[in-house]
Amino acid sequence: MGAEHTKRRKALLSAIARRKLDCLLVTHPANWYYLTGFTGESGALVVSQDGTTLLTDGRFTVQAKEETGGVKIELQQGGLYPAVGAFLRKNGFGRVGYDANQLTVAQWNDVKKGLGGKGRGIESTGLVAHLRRRKDAQELTVMRKAAILAGQVLEGVLKLVRPGVRESELGAEIEYQMKKRGASGASFETIVASGPRGALPHARPTAKKLRKNELVVLDLGAILGHYCSDMTRTVHMGRASTRVREWYRSVQEAQEAAVAAVQAGVTCGEVDAAAREVLKKNGLEQYFVHSTGHGLGLEVHEEPRVARGHTVRLEAGNVITIEPGVYMEGVGGIRIEDDVVVETGRNEVLTRVKRDLIEL
Repeated sequence: MGAEHTKRRKALLSAIARRKLDCLLVTHPANWYYLTGFTGESGALVVSQDGTTLLTDGRFTVQAKEETGGVKIELQQGGLYPAVGAFLRKNGFGRVGYDANQLTVAQWNDVKKGLGGKGRGIESTGLVAHLRRRKDAQELTVMRKAAILAGQVLEGVLKLVRPGVRESELGAEIEYQMKKRGASGASFETIVASGPRGALPHARPTAKKLRKNELVVLDLGAILGHYCSDMTRTVHMGRASTRVREWYRSVQEAQEAAVAAVQAGVTCGEVDAAAREVLKKNGLEQYFVHSTGHGLGLEVHEEPRVARGHTVRLEAGNVITIEPGVYMEGVGGIRIEDDVVVETGRNEVLTRVKRDLIEL
């Protein structure tokens, strides 16, 4: 993807020029990869009109040369951030942009020490994150594969879901099967939440055993080619009661309404409202305790956030999750989540596992 990295850096340079910055300091690993292809664990990127320089240490010399193109590589000695400051001072960068969400106060203080009183920091949060929101054709191809892989793993693991199995066993099997199928890992720690624990939206697997007549929330995602997938399905152990079926159908209708609302030009808040309105109509809005979705890509949580009142407009190429849910304390939870590509006048759902209540 060398040509794509060059194209992305060019787009970033336009944003840097609009902000009247001399350079942008990029300190977040996902952003390094997006702009250069570098996957090392330590480094900092300085992007300016004069070129892009990757500062890293000797552990990553060969890796940096192999993974990047059109990027200068500078090996630093000692602490990374004082070395970054010294590099900025040596090159005469006066207005240094940085992302406050990706740089600690201690790290910036080290940069300032290296600057030695020369230059000043200009808070420039979100410049790279904004570019990452719109996926190109190559990125979407990888994300389709990541979504399909996650779905295949879920369908395979359903055969193991039965009373007496521990949540932790299912979680471990899901992550093993993802790696066996080619994923580099899980997008996040897999969620397996049974019975009353399902009322915790981000419950992690425990030694609790699955029981008959319980709801089980399975939330998983695979990293494939550096890109994440994220999906959730809900299982009922045995035949569900009429009440549970009504709850589930309400969540399903809410998700369908939100997915139908997804297209370029619509605000994130409008998509969230589409889901929330269905749950409100069915008397369940109070049990919906989180936003409807979030952006997805190199990280499992990216911009844009699909939340109540958010006025950011969706653009073609955005990939978002749609994941309404209801959570009843002492009873359990129901959530349905899919990955959706925003297009002009339509959308594409990447996750393809059936969305009806799974009764086992």
